[in-house]
Amino acid sequence: MTRDTFIRKIIKPAVFVGALGPLTWIAWTAYASGFGPTGPLGANPIEYINRYLGDWAIRFLLMALAVTPIRGLTGLKDIMRFRRMIGLYAFFYVCLHLSSYIGLDQFFDWGEIWKDITKRNYITVGMGSFLILAAMAATSTKGMIKRLGGKRWTTLHKGVYVAGIATCVHFYMMRKGVQLEPIIYAGICAVLLGYRLVKHLKKKAAARA
Repeated sequence: MTRDTFIRKIIKPAVFVGALGPLTWIAWTAYASGFGPTGPLGANPIEYINRYLGDWAIRFLLMALAVTPIRGLTGLKDIMRFRRMIGLYAFFYVCLHLSSYIGLDQFFDWGEIWKDITKRNYITVGMGSFLILAAMAATSTKGMIKRLGGKRWTTLHKGVYVAGIATCVHFYMMRKGVQLEPIIYAGICAVLLGYRLVKHLKKKAAARA
């Protein structure tokens, strides 16, 4: 079996299935506990599910942002073959997070949802991040790359940097008071974006030399 075949037929499917692990766990836990207040989902299972899905959305987004720095630091070129999948999984969990808010938390009360979007800053920021990621997911295919052209496609997909920052801000604002977890995620995002900035500045300096 060649290296390419091994990655395509073994590693990629394994990563794909593994990325469904968080969803499988929360679905089974919710089913097994029956949303009981004394179960593993706590006294407010709806809030737990919403936050859980949001946590995994930001984790997958940071993993997608980490692919390029890992390649640059380690020379593992094959890791780039997983970036699109991880990015789409980030959007998948964002959609689940948003769906749980709309369906479980607000019971499809569109009037209240709109009030939240316009009045609660952390929800406004979160929706902005969702729209950016939605545009990126919709244009992630090879066909869309050809339609948009490489330059425009690349410019559009640089929106992931804005989405990453907005997601971290959303997470920090959502938590009441100063908490360690949002700060850690924001720090990771800053390092990943900082790597790109330093690399870009070095490239510009080399071009001028």
